[in-house]
Amino acid sequence: MENLIIGYSLATVVGFSLGLLGGGGSILTVPILVYVIKLDPKLSIALSLAIVGISGIAGVVGHLKNRNILLNVAAIFGLFAAMGTIGGTKIAAHISGKIQLLLFALTMLAASFLMIRGRKEQSAETPFKLNLEPKKLFFLSLQALFVGILTGIVGVGGGFMIVPALVLLMNVPMKKAVGTSLLIITANSLIGFYSYLQSIPMPWEFLLKFSGFSVIGIFLGTALSNKVPQKKLKKGFGYFLVVMGIFVLIKNI
Repeated sequence: MENLIIGYSLATVVGFSLGLLGGGGSILTVPILVYVIKLDPKLSIALSLAIVGISGIAGVVGHLKNRNILLNVAAIFGLFAAMGTIGGTKIAAHISGKIQLLLFALTMLAASFLMIRGRKEQSAETPFKLNLEPKKLFFLSLQALFVGILTGIVGVGGGFMIVPALVLLMNVPMKKAVGTSLLIITANSLIGFYSYLQSIPMPWEFLLKFSGFSVIGIFLGTALSNKVPQKKLKKGFGYFLVVMGIFVLIKNI
């Protein structure tokens, strides 16, 4: 019971991360489910996708109101990511939960590196012009496929890769990249969850409760996303992921 109370409290942090950073939710969800609530790794990955997908819907509404979502970009990226996710869930059916957690730990460390390193952001004065060159679209499609495969195998939405791809390849301003990323993550996670649903029985009551607490957090995070300077926050979150990634890695070696 105590583990559940702690887990539900941490669910709010998951949502807050999604709303504020446009990602990071699933990277927190899987360790919470496995090491705090003590669920099976495969079930945790499937639940993570559902929790992030349900929570993301609430965040998407907020970003739509703030006009921070580019629907055309989300459609392009989301299409290829969805194909990758379906393929990733098929691959996951043939590997053990322990291997999935090892891959998850490596993904967490990669995400921490990208967050700590940071990225070049456009200044407020820079006029926004969407870059739709065929070469850029090709590389964006490849990255979307990779993000989708990763989502299907380890239950990570891939916001730490989606946001840089939109900023660097498509010339999307940071705030719009965060909102667009959240829409892609939401759709991709729900597709992945549906694929897992065919083979893993779901504890629906727990899923709804955890998602409810996460939704509370995502409303808070979305409300602050246009007010909080994110550079230092992302670096701090990145260092936290280093610690978590090493912990998960050690537990599964």
